[in-house]
Amino acid sequence: MPVIRSAQATVHEIHGARFTSHAGSSTGSATLRAWRLDLPAGTPGTEHTVSHEEVLHLLAGTPDVVLDGERSTLAPGDTVIVPAGARLCLDNPGDQPATAWVTTTVGLRATLADGTVLAPPWAN
Repeated sequence: MPVIRSAQATVHEIHGARFTSHAGSSTGSATLRAWRLDLPAGTPGTEHTVSHEEVLHLLAGTPDVVLDGERSTLAPGDTVIVPAGARLCLDNPGDQPATAWVTTTVGLRATLADGTVLAPPWAN
């Protein structure tokens, strides 16, 4: 039984957020990717378009999600299903940090508003 210990997770930081990768190719996951997303208080999001479906489950905090232009404030326990091709932005304007668990399939690409394409290592 594959068990990934917290010490085995790989941490990446970009745009003020921390991505802690738990399920990836280096930990034995062939097709799924899963990570913990930590957003410090007051962190503005970076709008991007995703190439693959993502599922974001909020563990703590009350960030705002903007999905294809529609804004919603999340609460712990809420889940956002982000379709492939959707524009996504997760802002944390409040005074408390926010934490989410995110899952997708291998190969996710994120296209920023300026056309830059990222292949985030925690999702590939």
